Amino acid sequence: MAQYLALENYAVDFQDHFPSMIARLGAEAFIEELCNGFRLLMDCDKGLITFESLKRNSSLLGLYDIGDEELVCMLLEGDLDGDGALSQMEFCILMLRLSPGLMQADRSKRWPEDDFDVSF
Repeated sequence: MAQYLALENYAVDFQDHFPSMIARLGAEAFIEELCNGFRLLMDCDKGLITFESLKRNSSLLGLYDIGDEELVCMLLEGDLDGDGALSQMEFCILMLRLSPGLMQADRSKRWPEDDFDVSF
């Protein structure tokens, strides 16, 4: 729980564009865009987003003054298998979970099963 408390002190102005992106691009192209974002942040040798790769590439996200503790918290939030890094699947799941618009929407209207293939 302590790793999440550090982020409570930071105000983030976040606009959720994911629902409109899905409407405009379609579900399959949207997932491909998430995968492109993953590749932008990943460590090319490991095929994962690591602390080091996130720190090195955080400026690409506009996070110029983010501290190490916040970066670790970001990784912990999405690290489902406990390896300290994010796989492509973990990254995509995290991005979807962090979208209030997608989490509150009627999923049957936004994510038709036949719309896309989620194989990684």
